[in-house]
Amino acid sequence: MNSIRNIRIVVAGNGMVGYKFCEKLLARKKTEQHFEVTVFGEEPREAYDRVHLSEFFAGKSADDLSLACRDWYAENNILLLLSDPVVDIDREQKCVRSHHGHVVYYDYLILATGSGAFVPSIPGVEKEGVFVYRTIEDLELIQSHAAKSKKGAVLGGGLLGLEAAKALLDLGLQEAHVVEFAPRLMPRQIDEAGSRTLQNQLESLGLQVHLAKSTQEITGGDCIEGMLFADGSLLEVDMLVISAGIRPRDELAKIAGLETHPRGGIVVNNHLQTSDPNIFAIGECALAHHMIYGLIAPGYEMAEVVVAKLTGGEKEFLPFDMSTKLKLIGTDVASFGDAFIEEPTCKTIRYENKAKGIYKRVNVSEDGKTLLGGILVGDASQYNMLLQTFKNKTILPPDPEDLILGSRGGEEAGAGVMSFPDDALICSCEAVTKGMLCHEIGEFGHHTVDALKKSCKAGTGCGGCVPLVKDIIAGVMNQKGVYLRNVVCEHFNYSRQELLDLVKMNGLKTYGAVLDEFGKGDGCEVCKPLVASLLASLWNENILQKDRAPIQDSNDRYLANIQKGGTYSVVPRIPGGEITPEKLIVIGEVAQKYGLYTKITGGQRIDMFGAHLGDLPNIWEELIDAGFESGHAYGKSLRTVKSCVGSTWCRFGVQDSVSFAIEVEDRYKGLRSPHKLKSAVSGCIRECAEAQSKDFGIIATEKGWNLYVCGNGGSKPQHAQLLATDVDKETCIRLIDRFLMFYIKTADPLTRTATWLNKMEGGINYLKAVVVEDSLGIAAELENDIQQLIDVYQCEWKEVVQNPELRKRFTHFVNTPEKDPTVEFDSMRGQKKAAEWV
Repeated sequence: MNSIRNIRIVVAGNGMVGYKFCEKLLARKKTEQHFEVTVFGEEPREAYDRVHLSEFFAGKSADDLSLACRDWYAENNILLLLSDPVVDIDREQKCVRSHHGHVVYYDYLILATGSGAFVPSIPGVEKEGVFVYRTIEDLELIQSHAAKSKKGAVLGGGLLGLEAAKALLDLGLQEAHVVEFAPRLMPRQIDEAGSRTLQNQLESLGLQVHLAKSTQEITGGDCIEGMLFADGSLLEVDMLVISAGIRPRDELAKIAGLETHPRGGIVVNNHLQTSDPNIFAIGECALAHHMIYGLIAPGYEMAEVVVAKLTGGEKEFLPFDMSTKLKLIGTDVASFGDAFIEEPTCKTIRYENKAKGIYKRVNVSEDGKTLLGGILVGDASQYNMLLQTFKNKTILPPDPEDLILGSRGGEEAGAGVMSFPDDALICSCEAVTKGMLCHEIGEFGHHTVDALKKSCKAGTGCGGCVPLVKDIIAGVMNQKGVYLRNVVCEHFNYSRQELLDLVKMNGLKTYGAVLDEFGKGDGCEVCKPLVASLLASLWNENILQKDRAPIQDSNDRYLANIQKGGTYSVVPRIPGGEITPEKLIVIGEVAQKYGLYTKITGGQRIDMFGAHLGDLPNIWEELIDAGFESGHAYGKSLRTVKSCVGSTWCRFGVQDSVSFAIEVEDRYKGLRSPHKLKSAVSGCIRECAEAQSKDFGIIATEKGWNLYVCGNGGSKPQHAQLLATDVDKETCIRLIDRFLMFYIKTADPLTRTATWLNKMEGGINYLKAVVVEDSLGIAAELENDIQQLIDVYQCEWKEVVQNPELRKRFTHFVNTPEKDPTVEFDSMRGQKKAAEWV
């Protein structure tokens, strides 16, 4: 094969795997070989990213999803023929004929025809309003039909089905249903308990799930009107997306007489050769090891194997690990290894938190030494480390439950990614190992994720490996004794902490001034909100004035959280949860007047949903007149200070927790920080306010108050740690002042206090030394800085209400004050349901 100097290669199929074959061939070809490459594509556009296809509905264009432009093919001497699939193969003459009559001869033919949507033979499936979910053209048709539909369904509760269901939600249908023949969602990836957790999460977002349903007929005239099930029930819908699985596109191979499997797929050997050694099959059309691989990573590996074969190598395609990590409608779902193995073959450890929608399961060998597999739903932050622990047969810690619960210090179990062998596969999409990454970082100085993406393609596939790639960068640089600066972005060559100090020392109060003095370029979506946060944390001036409004996150820009459908929520502050009957009446009257959905939250506040943008200042004005203030539910700031009733009412209470909670909330309201802050005050050790799950929590004792810090009740729960014991109220406030200001000055962007402490060298002991013992001599400065912020606090709602120029910002359309006419409401339990675009 090496003696061939003019190798003609034809690629039938221009999907992700076909494109990756061309890319790898160009990277591997030798100077004495010349390749003439012709690519036939069935679709009218160049190869694009199908993995992130659903992002089309979130605003990404076809160009955003494109893997390569037309010029790339031309520059690399690849003849690309689009909208022109291969329809016939002449194996004797070694040529192909396309739909438009092009005849091209080959030395080697690569079949990368992929798969098509499996459409069950259900009566009525041909009706208008029934779609499949495979291509950009499919999505354009779905988008067009959804504009005139109200109730949609997806047939299929697997990965693609739930992606399609997300699309229906994004398109704003009033009802979105998932219909699954099996008794649970994603039956091939997760177990019954994990599926139940996933279903609860999806239903909380508005999806209606129908399990164990066999569709017998699609009803209606020319257009779909409903789905009739075998049990006699009828689901009324006016559009349907079929996502019942995939079918390998092997029809071309069958016509050519190549060996195919009766259930679909082109049979290939370990070199991906078909029954004709000059014809290869890769991707979802190939049946390798008696299996169709429906993920992108094995498809890329197949492309690599064929390129190796054509360039003189002998690499083989081995059975591929099908571990996956997905985010389905905002919910993490992951499985790896032998996820379904049961005792007594293994020891199974499960963790389930129904309140937070989290389910974790790991299967450990009988001797407790190795990880065999697992499932993660709701929180898959540990997936990469678990996967590498499984793949590399790493010896487990003495308490294997640490794998999913975290070790005693709150950090991930194990010695970290640097303990893995060099051949550990970090990026499965591009077959990049830890050793390759270490070489790129150490030898060539590629110490950013972007640089590694360009040099070895790591992280350019599904992106799931990026956290591990970052850890390897940090590990290699640490081994070399190099301090790796955690710079903000390409526009600011400083860390957040460095930039904060520079802005403060120079008294800069606008984004433009900061960019001119210490940055370059025009800024980006990373540095703009970061600088906005710094300015607010340093000066606490109105975030909408001067040039600060455009750099805010969308919620801060309108001082309200934008909700599903385009309306906003209004959350007034209710310090300590204490509220008078008169104020309750005002909230009720405002909600009734503006047609708002009301809900009492777990943070002892009353949320009001469904407000039109133009109504926000009027709503705020009525609430302010009644004595309310902004609750800052939209900002990275103090949300609430939860409290029990304390000694005022409770027979167990030893201190007045309500009064203290009100004092704390009034003191720190409006304080901007790297992430949101939550607090609580409990009147006794029975802990009814759950203070130990908060960023800072206070618990009453017989002698005073215990102060706990750096807890987190989010997706990865962590108890707060004790900072001070039996202190009086004044001392407690002083310590909180220091703690909060130290956090504001030193934490990375969007880092909760729990994560901040976990990454802090010395942990809680160091934090105690700084905050309680003043080991750095900065206590007075911290107290002074936070007092300055407290002294200049102004309610942001009130400033908008009283400022005509700011008030003008709150209109749906710049040329009319009228409300958005595309927003309608449905009802739910006697109140308005989330707004929908119609």
